[in-house]
Amino acid sequence: MSNRQSQQNSVKITTLTQLASSASYSLLDSLHRDPDATSSGIDYQPRQVFSGHYVPVRPTPITNPKYVAHSKNLFLELGFDDSLATSPDFVRLFSGDLSQVPEPMRQVGWSTGYALSIYGTEYIQQCPFQTGNGYGDGRAISVFEAVINDQRWEMQLKGGGRTPYCRGADGRAVLRSSIREFLAQEHMHALGVPTSRSLSLYVSTDKVQRPWYSEDSRSENPDILISESVAITTRVAPSFIRVGQLELFARRVRHQEHANALQELEKIVLHLIQREYADVIDKELPLAAQIILLAKEFRSRLTSLIGQWIRVGFCQGNFNSDNCAAGGYTLDYGPFGFCDVFDPQYSPWTGGGLHFALMNQPNAAQKNFDSFCSALRPLLSAEHDFLRQFDEIQEGFSNVMHTQMNTMWAKKLGFEHLNMNNHQQLYNSMLSELDKLMKQTKVDYTIFFRELSSIPDDITPLQKSFYSDLAGGADEQTLNHRWKVWLDDWKVLINISISDISGDNSIANSTNNNVSGPQSTKEISAHMKLVNPKYILREWFVVPAYQQAVEGNYELLHELQDVMTQPYAELSKDIEAKYYRLKPTQLFEVGGLSHLSCSS
Repeated sequence: MSNRQSQQNSVKITTLTQLASSASYSLLDSLHRDPDATSSGIDYQPRQVFSGHYVPVRPTPITNPKYVAHSKNLFLELGFDDSLATSPDFVRLFSGDLSQVPEPMRQVGWSTGYALSIYGTEYIQQCPFQTGNGYGDGRAISVFEAVINDQRWEMQLKGGGRTPYCRGADGRAVLRSSIREFLAQEHMHALGVPTSRSLSLYVSTDKVQRPWYSEDSRSENPDILISESVAITTRVAPSFIRVGQLELFARRVRHQEHANALQELEKIVLHLIQREYADVIDKELPLAAQIILLAKEFRSRLTSLIGQWIRVGFCQGNFNSDNCAAGGYTLDYGPFGFCDVFDPQYSPWTGGGLHFALMNQPNAAQKNFDSFCSALRPLLSAEHDFLRQFDEIQEGFSNVMHTQMNTMWAKKLGFEHLNMNNHQQLYNSMLSELDKLMKQTKVDYTIFFRELSSIPDDITPLQKSFYSDLAGGADEQTLNHRWKVWLDDWKVLINISISDISGDNSIANSTNNNVSGPQSTKEISAHMKLVNPKYILREWFVVPAYQQAVEGNYELLHELQDVMTQPYAELSKDIEAKYYRLKPTQLFEVGGLSHLSCSS
């Protein structure tokens, strides 16, 4: 970094006027506006949008906004002073009032349309017009795009009011769901999982009625109406382009809906490359060559993302194509969840079905990748050689996904440097038995792997992760014996891994591009603790935080924010006792704690 850059980065942004100088509206300036839209952005009634890449929308401010939280980590990365989060101009903007923003900021935001594919099947029934032309950002309005420290960011209000895509809803979010998303995004970032980020969170005196669960409800769906505080959280990402957006423009081409349909598809794809893939795709290449590189890179990012989700026990819950970011990161924290008890079929969303369950997410990702490829295909219709390459990339998804999963499990278990060519059978046998034991014993996914990361002498530390009350008729003595045998076998492989590295550094070079890998159990333990988090954002931690926040008490929220942005750290004994423990048995099956119907 040059001295000039260092000086620039050391200067804190303390005013909205300073922030405004970084404005750079690439989407608005390079893509097509809906020709039927109003320039004023007063466009709140549900309607069909037939063409264009975006609709100008003026957010509807929340009343009397009050500060709840901001991401200190993201503020630091962006060079924002913490005081900015409570400055009147900043609060006004990120609670939905663009009327007084300084130039060159713009007083109108934008929302986008997209198609919906569920597990690879396109749906239009959710559109009130039964055409798909009314589906899109119903309560998400982007308000700012900027280049800060050489990185482009888009800032988007979640709950900023009605858009043409709101399908009759009010476009609002409530404090409960806003807190969940605010915490989850920064937690996922701290876990090392690609994700949109959280900037700020403000609450209003406004109230709305929402269906939710009564106290201790065992109902699958919400059973009461409650009055909830309206809130706006601002999420940040390099872009918010979704696979569903690409699908929308491809559908218009396929159905020949207007004369510029193919041009609009090409422009959104090139814009995606510019926003998300400029570092790996040369814009001077022919379009077909860029698309090949795009498909290959997105495949790599998407498969890696799914491996990361499963590494930390995250289930997206509703992984439709419109919830799949084309940049390859986690987007839309609605009915998400982190599993407590390991269950391959874990799904927090009652309407998600098994196809979106924890260990089915690789299959869901493949369906979204197929939708992605289908959307790009019209741009290659006359390029037969490139189409052949494109088909190979699409057909190779499952193999790449399989490799990513194998790599993830190897790292999670401390075998990143194990020579699989010599020990594959033993490794496979160990992994198969672990899967059976984790399901039969009912282990806590996070606590088990964190305790394993210490490479225990016996199974006693592992038993901290056992939900004994849930094991049913399993023979505890037999299970404990099997665990002892398994742990011994695992340690044999750990020692073999160390021997492999010590005896042949080329193994480490071929697997991780390092001069050498860990050469002792202590070093392997340290590596595993960087892969297996100690703290995870469990729903039963979040519920008390948002319940207290409704009463104006944000102390628990801020404590949870602090802990969950240090998920691999060894924190105080008090924090450990509070956040590193099994889920209380009485909380299982409670609506809003163990399952969700939606997140309003």
